[in-house]
Amino acid sequence: MVTKQFTGSPDEADLRRADSLAREIFADVANKWALLIIEALGERTLRFSELLVEVEGISHKMLTQNLRMLERNGLAHRKVHPTVPPRVEYSLTEPGLALRRTVDTMCDWTHRYLGHIEASRSRFDA
Repeated sequence: MVTKQFTGSPDEADLRRADSLAREIFADVANKWALLIIEALGERTLRFSELLVEVEGISHKMLTQNLRMLERNGLAHRKVHPTVPPRVEYSLTEPGLALRRTVDTMCDWTHRYLGHIEASRSRFDA
């Protein structure tokens, strides 16, 4: 996987630019599974199997891919306990917790405007 390198240029933080590192990061974390995982991990440290239950509907494969991506971006921490079988736990890092506050704001927005959006969809689909 080729990753853009940050050189401190403002262009790299511009989401509108296709070659922006910020856009690459945004694309990673702005998907439904990543947001739901971040929300679940914001509550407490969880094992993989607990996350499968918490994030209803996610497949084993998608959970694995998204946890790896969150860990790669420094948003989640993976701790392996030296037991047999190994026990693996996931938690959010400080940047992950900061992102969770944004996710919480998005959840609040969704709850606040759910009725409005539902009514608009009904009118549109009629």
